[in-house]
Amino acid sequence: MGTPDFAVETLKALIDQNFEVVGVITAPDRPAGRGRKLKASAVKEYALSQNLNILQPINLKNEDFLTDLKKLNANLNIVVAFRMLPKIVWDMPEYGTFNLHASLLPDYRGAAPINWAVINGEEKTGITTFFIDEKIDTGNIILQEEISINEDENAGSLHDKLMLKGAQLVVKTVKAIENDTASTTVQPQTGISKTAYKLHKENTKIDWSKEITSIYNLIRGLSPYPSAWCYLHNLEQIAIKIHEASIIKEKHSHSVGKVIIEDNSIKIAAVNGYILIKKLQLPGKKAMEAKALLNGYTFEKDATVS
Repeated sequence: MGTPDFAVETLKALIDQNFEVVGVITAPDRPAGRGRKLKASAVKEYALSQNLNILQPINLKNEDFLTDLKKLNANLNIVVAFRMLPKIVWDMPEYGTFNLHASLLPDYRGAAPINWAVINGEEKTGITTFFIDEKIDTGNIILQEEISINEDENAGSLHDKLMLKGAQLVVKTVKAIENDTASTTVQPQTGISKTAYKLHKENTKIDWSKEITSIYNLIRGLSPYPSAWCYLHNLEQIAIKIHEASIIKEKHSHSVGKVIIEDNSIKIAAVNGYILIKKLQLPGKKAMEAKALLNGYTFEKDATVS
């Protein structure tokens, strides 16, 4: 059960290991692009290439879907980047249902664990397989593996590392269940402060009054998607996305948010230094390197961000 690219790697690994995948459950096709044509999920596209049986329920409690699911006679459900399952679904197979989560649970339960690990400046994260229960990401842990986060890592590069590592952890988990060697650990249910909140407009906006490392971590933690953003005040106010940046730590007398253009570069003054903008995106435009943007866009002397 899965939908995005992150889940495809796991499905590939299971097929490569010759496990019998009796069915693939994924999201319904969605309108996409300017033409709003229906587009299949990444998991569906791969499943079609492997001639796998595909179910695309809108409602996971729908009687027709539940009947089709029972007919598959699966003895194990594997969930990777899907959605919350009703008990009638996760309790159906003989060996239960386990989920792959991109964090070291119980830390970073929730929708965006990869992003928040980077945003919060973590030096390590990992992947966890656990048996699903009634709540979100709280079930008994089966296996975990740790991975380090580089100082210049962004959410995209970390996603790809965890995707590959996660696929292999799923294979290990399935083999342990198959061989009856899987042992579990109960997660602590209290005292957990690191949460992977859903990303939205408010918590992806840059607060330029914060320390520059915090700003830098937000930018890389939201790159390449959904991107950190702020307002640029340059004759008019527009919302811009900042995709890539670096830090310059030095004392200065500029006001916070001041935009400084020098040597074909864009710097923004922060509390204890500057954020050097490497790649940004204006409304309705593609993301551009700072130097290329300066060839066709003019910043006024009093330009600021907020």
